Amino acid sequence: MFFQELNNINCKTYLIADLDAGQAAIIDPVDSYIDRYLAILAYHRLTLKFVADTHTHADHRSACTALRRLTNCLVMMHELSPQPTVDKRYIDGDELTVGNIHIKVLHTPGHTPDSVSFYVNDDRVLTGDVILIQGTGRSDFAGGNAGDQYDSITDKIFTLPDKTLLFPAHDYRGNTETTVGLEKASNPRIAGKTREEYIEIMDNLNLPLPEKIQEVLQINQSEVDDDLIKFPMIAELNQVLQMEPAAVKNRLEETADNCVIIDVREDSEFTGELGHIAGSRLIPMRSLPKVIEDLEPLKKKEVILVCRSGARSTTAAAILKGLGFHNVKNMKGGMLAWNKLAFPVER
Repeated sequence: MFFQELNNINCKTYLIADLDAGQAAIIDPVDSYIDRYLAILAYHRLTLKFVADTHTHADHRSACTALRRLTNCLVMMHELSPQPTVDKRYIDGDELTVGNIHIKVLHTPGHTPDSVSFYVNDDRVLTGDVILIQGTGRSDFAGGNAGDQYDSITDKIFTLPDKTLLFPAHDYRGNTETTVGLEKASNPRIAGKTREEYIEIMDNLNLPLPEKIQEVLQINQSEVDDDLIKFPMIAELNQVLQMEPAAVKNRLEETADNCVIIDVREDSEFTGELGHIAGSRLIPMRSLPKVIEDLEPLKKKEVILVCRSGARSTTAAAILKGLGFHNVKNMKGGMLAWNKLAFPVER
């Protein structure tokens, strides 16, 4: 196995390659380093099999879609990833391959709901931001949850052999790697801490938000990069009212005439495997600026926004609220949650 960190900056990108097979995967690529990735692939005569993000990033633009366009590789993400243009989605326990290299997917939510770690050839794990070197990733935005993060670290990462090498997606102190055993023994945030103690620590970090988080996070979630769309602030996203799918279903059965469902996914998703709610109106998020005037009559009705996982539709709901749509809500968990409850769909 040929394994290398490619960026030499705080944001880490990893190349996993089988040189004999001529295959590679790139994990957590950054858009400003695409030329470097292509040069390394060419130098080693590697075909890029797939790219993947360990989670939806909030501090840099992902290069996954661009690398697919340039190399014809697959874009792979967790089932809960809000990113719409994914070729294949994996879940906890799935196994990916690069030549003779085996990569086990560990779903490790907490930093974000879609966070995963990649356990490579049973000797190293790429942890994303769920656990860092002598630290842990923040859990105070983008659907993060400190309790889930504690469970992910203690039940998934810390159950691996102590000698397992650990490579995070970020490091701010010049470190390059650590081991599971070292972090279990000395990580100041979680070593020896109870779940309740860890939640208390994470709830009181008071960290500043990453620069340009509105643009970066929401573009990574939606693949929409359009000057006509002004992405809402985090505070505006937090003000969007969230409705459980069961409540949405009841609302449609009771007051369908006064309720409008707007699905902001792409056309292929609307008719894809998850289907759509009967009677819902498809308006892909990238098209919102073009149809705002047409939506003016809906200001008198209750508008419920829907997408795959609830991330894009929360953004769309916040945009509509900012444009004077006062009775706007988001369906929590999106069509993934709707399907999990076995509610009817159309395709």
